[in-house]
Amino acid sequence: MYIGGVEGGATHSTLVICDEAGQIVGRAKGPSTNHWAVGIPGVAERIDAMARAAKAEANLPADQQLTAVGLCLSGAEAEETNRELEAYLHTHYPTVAERYVVASDTVGSIQAVSRLGGMVIIAGTGSNTLLRNPDGSTHGCGGWGHMIGDEGGAWWIARNAIKTVFDDRDNLKRSKYPVERVWQLIQEHFGVRTLHDLLDHSYGRFCKTAYAGLCAKLARAAQDERDPLCRKLFGEAGQSLARSVCALRDKIAPDLLRPGTAGTSLLDIVCVGSVWLSWELLRDGFVAELDRQHFPHDLRLLRLTTTMALGAAYLAADTYKLALPRDYTGNYDVFYTYRVGQANGSNGTAGHDTNGRC
Repeated sequence: MYIGGVEGGATHSTLVICDEAGQIVGRAKGPSTNHWAVGIPGVAERIDAMARAAKAEANLPADQQLTAVGLCLSGAEAEETNRELEAYLHTHYPTVAERYVVASDTVGSIQAVSRLGGMVIIAGTGSNTLLRNPDGSTHGCGGWGHMIGDEGGAWWIARNAIKTVFDDRDNLKRSKYPVERVWQLIQEHFGVRTLHDLLDHSYGRFCKTAYAGLCAKLARAAQDERDPLCRKLFGEAGQSLARSVCALRDKIAPDLLRPGTAGTSLLDIVCVGSVWLSWELLRDGFVAELDRQHFPHDLRLLRLTTTMALGAAYLAADTYKLALPRDYTGNYDVFYTYRVGQANGSNGTAGHDTNGRC
C-alpha cells in the first residue's frame, strides 16, 4: 500500500508518497497546481509529473498506481471542479492512482496536526482561513483571491505599500510615516524609476507572485532597519489575520476546544505560509485585534515542521479507511500562545525562531 499527498500552492507544489508504516519514501516538487491559474489539464499534468518523480525516488514503477492520493490544492474550494479534476486524472493519467480525494489546501494543513479538526490560517502569496469541526463541517473566511480579498497575505502587504506611496505622492492621503525607504524598495524590486514605470507591472505585465515578492524586502527593512512604515504595514497585516479568526468564533464546535488556563478553553491554529515567518512584526497587531474583539478562547499558534502534503496523505487514508500510522506531535511546533485576559507580548514557546522573512 502506498498513499500519496499533494500540497498544491499558488506558487509551488509538493507531492509525497507514504508506505504502509507512514514513512515518506518518495517526494517531488513542482510549480503551481491552482486550477484558476493553470486550468484543470495543467494541474493534472503537473500532478502526473510529480507522481512520476516521487515514484522514481521510492523505487516504484512509473505505471504502478498509488492506492490513494489526497490533493489539497489552492483554489480547490468548489466540489464541481474538484470532481472534474478527479475525472480528468482518471481519464488522461490512469497510472497515477486508484482513487483521489480533492480538497482545499487549508484542509491538508489541519489534517497534518489533528484527526479531529482545527483552524488554519494561510498567509502566503494570498490568504485564507478555514475552520474544520470534529463532525467534518467546515467554515471559511477569505480565500477569494487578490481582486476581492487576500488580506494579510504577501500580495496584500506589497499592494498596500505601493498604494501608500502613490497616495502620499498624489497628496490624496499623506502617510503618517516617511515613504522614501519603501519607495526605494519598490524601485529596486521592480526595476523602475517613476510611478508611471510601475503601471506596466500593475496592469500590462501584472504577476501576482512578482508583486508578492516585494513583501520579503519590506520585512527585512521592518526587522533590520525598523522602518516605521514597513512595521505599520505588517502590524495591519496581523490585524487582518486576527479578524479572520474572530469572524469564525461563533462556528467553533465546543468539542473542538480543549481546557485552557484559569477556566478558559483552548483552540489550536495552524499558521501556514511565508508571511508567518515575520511573526514578530505581525504579533502586536494580531494580539491587539483579538483583545479588541474580546476573543473568548486561548490560542496556540502552530507551525508545521513537515510538508502539508503529509496531511493530504492522511486525508486520503482517512477518507478511504486505510490504516496509516502517524505521530501528530512530530509534525508541528508551538511558536506562540495567546491567553485571554493576560499580557500577550512574549513568545509562547522558547527556542523557536520567529524572526524569519516572508
